[in-house]
Amino acid sequence: MKRYVLTGTPGAGKTTVIDELRRLGHPTVGEAATEVIARGQAAGEAAPWEGPGFVDRVLAMQQEREVAARGGGVWFFDRSPVCTLALSRYLGRRPSRALTAEIERIRRAGTYERTVFFLANLGFVEPTAARRISFEDALVFERVHREVYGELGYELCDIPVAAPGERAAAILEQVAAGR
Repeated sequence: MKRYVLTGTPGAGKTTVIDELRRLGHPTVGEAATEVIARGQAAGEAAPWEGPGFVDRVLAMQQEREVAARGGGVWFFDRSPVCTLALSRYLGRRPSRALTAEIERIRRAGTYERTVFFLANLGFVEPTAARRISFEDALVFERVHREVYGELGYELCDIPVAAPGERAAAILEQVAAGR
């Protein structure tokens, strides 16, 4: 099983491209943080990302989804625990033991392919109930992602701004080329 990660700044179109890959028949795993935020908001938390357990709740959902992604072939993940480490750093929080252990586990096991698809930002961020980040802050978050993936030895494959189908095709071309 090959697991490829799509990452980038909030609002870069990762979920839309993941949806396109799924539409094309490829197995995919959705992004966890948005669901954790939605659940928190449904439970009455206005800003779940401000709570002390937010990062670990995102991590736990990512772990559940990784376990559920069974079978062979190529899978595409909308973010990974490395993104969660970037989130922790961006929020100014020290990584928890659970997050540190998970990063070590995925490194040792080679859980994700070394090539990570980094979707270029769109030049703006469309606010949603879960996405309340300014474009300027999103660019900082983007930089933190690049740094963390680089520190852990991943190779970022930049996917430029284009229509979702074109971005999905660019990713599939890279996968077919053995990246």
